[in-house]
Amino acid sequence: MLTIIVLASATKPTFAVSEAGQAATLAFHQTDAASDTRVERLRAFLASYDSPLADDAETFVAEADKNNLDWKLVAAIAGVESTFGKQIPAGSYNGWGWGVFTGAADGVHFKNWADGIAQVSHGLRKNYIDRGAKDIYDMGWIYAANGNSWAGHVRYFVDKLEAFQPTEVAQLPVSI
Repeated sequence: MLTIIVLASATKPTFAVSEAGQAATLAFHQTDAASDTRVERLRAFLASYDSPLADDAETFVAEADKNNLDWKLVAAIAGVESTFGKQIPAGSYNGWGWGVFTGAADGVHFKNWADGIAQVSHGLRKNYIDRGAKDIYDMGWIYAANGNSWAGHVRYFVDKLEAFQPTEVAQLPVSI
């Protein structure tokens, strides 16, 4: 079941995964724009994996908002499919395994990471959610040959990102 909560306010929307039995569903939440730390959290999370996608954290969040997706979803899929963009076909910028089973031996090639994030985000909305996928597990059966296993792995990274708290290293002056 797709749960959507709409609140009238001047706040910025975010999308989160919530539990509904064993399945994860997309839920709409309001976040005050001034307290929106999604970009910083995602950038720090991806950097903790030494991901080449870290510099595109803002694109992940913007495309998620544009396509009404959970802001963690596309990054989590990259975690499963390519260790957050570190294991991809040469020059493809395809950290999602996008299009591998539709003809191209190594999948679709994107112009850059931002292009990949935009196309995958739009494709998830149009080809999965708009066609009835209600949760990660529904997506899994379309996206991967091993649907439940794939969805469980994606869910793992969504949960890790949800719980992730960036640490700030305080720099103290040192006198000798």
